[in-house]
Amino acid sequence: MSESLVSVPVALGELFDKITILQIKRERIADPAKVGNVQRELALLQEVAAAFAAGPHKEPLALLVRELHAINGTLWDLENEVRAFARTDTFEAPFIAAARDIYAGNDRRAAVKRDINRLLGSALVEEKDHSGGRPAA
Repeated sequence: MSESLVSVPVALGELFDKITILQIKRERIADPAKVGNVQRELALLQEVAAAFAAGPHKEPLALLVRELHAINGTLWDLENEVRAFARTDTFEAPFIAAARDIYAGNDRRAAVKRDINRLLGSALVEEKDHSGGRPAA
């Protein structure tokens, strides 16, 4: 079977989020084969993002992308921390604090992605709702 590549519409905040996650993976993954896969995907996405990164909103976008990169780096560390606690069945206060920090980080991440969508006039936006309820029928 030959390799396939599909194009799908995504919110622009999601595009830049994915790029920052791939950058972090490239920095932190040791396996050369995995890094090669990461680098290939990153190059494709950066090519798509280049027009926005060089556009009229270049400076505010760069600030938001740096913030997104920092948030995603922190989330990466927190996820590793939580997984380490889980491997040792340690579910005490430090585990709970790390899990709560993940929730807070994900909320901040969603806000930055929303800011990117707004800044660039994204046709698509990511919606979040953690109210726990279902809409009325």
